[in-house]
Amino acid sequence: MRASIPDSSTICAVSTPAGQGGIAVIRVSGGEAVSACNGIFTPAAGKPLKDRLSHTVVFGVVRFPDGGAIDEVLATVFRAPHSYTGEDTVEISCHGSTFIQREILKLLLANGCRMALAGEFTQRAFLNGKLDLSQAEAVGDLIASSSEAAHRMAIRQMRGDFSNMLAQLREKLLHFAAMIELELDFGEEDVEFANREQLMSLAGNIESVMTRLSDSFATGNAIKNGIPVAIIGETNAGKSTLLNRLLHEDRAIVSDIHGTTRDAIEETITISGTLFRFSDTAGIRHTENEIEQLGIERTFRKMEEAVVILWVMDLTEPSRYHKEIEQKLAQMQEKKVIVVYNKIDKISGKQQTDTPLYRETVYISAKTGNGLEQLEVALIAAIPHFEENDIVVTNLRHYEALTHALHAIRQVIDGLQNGVSGDLLAQDIRECITYLGSITGQHIHAEDVLENIFKNFCIGK
Repeated sequence: MRASIPDSSTICAVSTPAGQGGIAVIRVSGGEAVSACNGIFTPAAGKPLKDRLSHTVVFGVVRFPDGGAIDEVLATVFRAPHSYTGEDTVEISCHGSTFIQREILKLLLANGCRMALAGEFTQRAFLNGKLDLSQAEAVGDLIASSSEAAHRMAIRQMRGDFSNMLAQLREKLLHFAAMIELELDFGEEDVEFANREQLMSLAGNIESVMTRLSDSFATGNAIKNGIPVAIIGETNAGKSTLLNRLLHEDRAIVSDIHGTTRDAIEETITISGTLFRFSDTAGIRHTENEIEQLGIERTFRKMEEAVVILWVMDLTEPSRYHKEIEQKLAQMQEKKVIVVYNKIDKISGKQQTDTPLYRETVYISAKTGNGLEQLEVALIAAIPHFEENDIVVTNLRHYEALTHALHAIRQVIDGLQNGVSGDLLAQDIRECITYLGSITGQHIHAEDVLENIFKNFCIGK
């Protein structure tokens, strides 16, 4: 169980990855952080730790209670409010021995600290106003980022661009809500403080901005977790060979026997800084084998889940199930489909195909690797790209809040068009303000909500 919010105790934890390494950092935060560390740390020279100024790095020794040395360390002092958490904080950089880390933590616990919970340092940063909630969540995204693209999006959110945009929208809505409620106070005077045309223009602009943010979630979430790519085609077209070539390892079984792949095989690959999740699927054909048929049904599900579909076709064999695949793709107009003509190593020149001209095509040899660079270029071009300052929504909680806020602002627009009374307009505007505020944490105070957000952070962050 998490500690209650707010919690004034002094907390400690190892902030570097678990295990043994060259260096480990132990973070201590809270009102007694400096005094707790002062009790176990002896500086090599000069004043004790408790008398040091903020942002001071001190070399010294951490000792056992009997005076024996545990390790020579660097202790960095951060005085409130000029620290990550907004509290007095000390970071002890020691050698990465798990024994050393454990012994220093034991000394800190004996000096009045308690072990930090997952995400508790960042939670305190939020509670102390150092970060808003969307920025705090971006810290978790930054730690978890496994590609350059995901890293860039997390950095943008930590920078506060998203928060600043939401703050501007809320400020405008608050002003008009105040004007409408002022009208209600003077209802008997028959006066209009809120110009309806201006409010309609504002509501339309806000709706446009929130729609753009909401629409960015599908791509933003895919980039954050890996762009899902389904490799589909008929049996023996070379789908598994292509996956192995992309991975540079024999991950999928390759055989001349039709129907070898019965289930989807998923692997991640980073291409030009973007993470892709490739699914090698069962070949599409008519079969009486129940297990193979289940695999083909999973192929169709992977197609529905994918952002990009690689349709692998064998240049040496005529297509037998072209119409069936086209019928499936016709139901997925929003998908980006790249037709991959395989086995160019077995033919002279590019043979004529019956693939519609509107399909993007790439010619490769999955066996030799010829054409793989062109395929990677096509994959990168298949995903939407964002400018440096574009704001992209990647968090499901933010997306859900935006969806509710969008509904509320559309209610405002409908109300203005239909002459709805000011009290109903004010209610919808307040609802929109509340949902926008919940993204940055301005309307989140419940302990269980905050715990749910921070519980997935790593210990020490």
